Amino acid sequence: MIQRFIELGEGYSDIYEWIELLKTNEHRFHRVCILTSVSNDVKKLSVALILKPVDESKFTPIYFCREGIEYSAVKTSKRIQLVEKTLQERKYSPHRLEVKHSSYFAEPALYHQYLIGLFRLHHILPPLS
Repeated sequence: MIQRFIELGEGYSDIYEWIELLKTNEHRFHRVCILTSVSNDVKKLSVALILKPVDESKFTPIYFCREGIEYSAVKTSKRIQLVEKTLQERKYSPHRLEVKHSSYFAEPALYHQYLIGLFRLHHILPPLS
């Protein structure tokens, strides 16, 4: 089983693309995660959409918008409101995890491996087979 991150951008339009991927791939939906990380005392949110493999394929894509949404307890970001509204409409519950910020890692591939390990630990991703 290959589990790989496909990074979208951090911008507003990337959230729309992420939401469209969710809507058009509902038959493959597995899980959604909202990740919180902190860097320089600023909380950032990431969203991950995990899809089931296609037919006989052993590839599990994880569509990811990394740390592009600032978290505020006072005012919720429009981007996270869009994500949460889309999930509520479909009666999906996101897994929420606090994770290390990607800046702790020398390269994105190491950060992705860290997240895959956490996802497996929390039974969000199935074990390798």
